[in-house]
Amino acid sequence: MSDAKGQIQRLKLVGGALCLDFANTTGWRPDPGDEEYLRDYEDVVVWAALAGAASETEARRLLRRAKSDPERARAVHARAVALREALYRILSASAAGHLAGSRDIDAVNQVVHDAYRHLCIAPHDGGFAWEWDGARDALELPLWKVARSAADLLVSSELRRVRECSGHRCDWLFLDASRNRSRRWCDMANCGNRAKARRNYERRREITARVGEARGA
Repeated sequence: MSDAKGQIQRLKLVGGALCLDFANTTGWRPDPGDEEYLRDYEDVVVWAALAGAASETEARRLLRRAKSDPERARAVHARAVALREALYRILSASAAGHLAGSRDIDAVNQVVHDAYRHLCIAPHDGGFAWEWDGARDALELPLWKVARSAADLLVSSELRRVRECSGHRCDWLFLDASRNRSRRWCDMANCGNRAKARRNYERRREITARVGEARGA
């Protein structure tokens, strides 16, 4: 596995919903640099397997299909990135109490419409379940699953729990499940601890400056 693929395997899933974890596959917008995890279609599939949006069997099948049709794989990768950024802008705006842009809503709706055209009800374990009809080899399958997750979240009361991380240069999104809705960090072990360290540094610097002023008085 390449370093890039290994990086995806180490990516934390802290969003609380598939669509939020998908939005978190980059950081430090608008210039992600090394924080871009979806560099090609293979990355999309590796992420989907990690996040539970594709089984191992589905992932292998999608990678074989992508290898046989690289031009289409590149097009689907571009569509995945466009979907991710539209979702981020919609959910980030919602977290800030703002309305999303109509172009972003239209972009997400296009994938939602495409996804639901491939959903059907099928018998399952004595009952029924949703099934992706005729989509076994569709390179867009991970995108459809993300779009379905996004549609479910956007029309639910859970949307009010979406937060954007308060960490320095971190724009990851997450569902705030805390009792008093006071969670500020996507991950306390990373952004939360860095924020504490930064506050302690600023406090020590301020104290040092005051001591220096007192000595010079």
